[in-house]
Amino acid sequence: MIRSIVVASCLSICAMGTAQADITVSDAWVRASLPQQRATGAFMTISAGAHGARLVGARSTVAAVTEVHEMKLVDNIARMGRVEAVDVGPGQVVELKPGSYHIMLMELKQPVQVGDTVELELIFEQGGATRSVPVTAVARPLTGAPMKRHH
Repeated sequence: MIRSIVVASCLSICAMGTAQADITVSDAWVRASLPQQRATGAFMTISAGAHGARLVGARSTVAAVTEVHEMKLVDNIARMGRVEAVDVGPGQVVELKPGSYHIMLMELKQPVQVGDTVELELIFEQGGATRSVPVTAVARPLTGAPMKRHH
């Protein structure tokens, strides 16, 4: 009896680790800001593997307020606002990008300059648990174009 409880516990812990490993974030970047600018956006690609997940929040030390936002056209007017969650279904890839879902960094503590790295923590709900995924985003020019690298 004790042996089966130990095996069940190990399998449960292993399954939780696999679920967390299924969440991957790539191509993270943040838009550089102007000196008086109080907000900017962070963008990235998220995959949740076979289990799926919900992005429900974010944190960053560069801003007093960090939220998940969506920009969309309503009656030909661009509207942006906070959303409760972004679903990343099993096997899906969701791109957080300008003009769509993104992470909004508000009340910036200092300007974000091209080349700076910004540490983010994405908060996901997956399999009944909340998981944090650390992300490092590199600041790109205001145009959002990728930085050119010299080799």
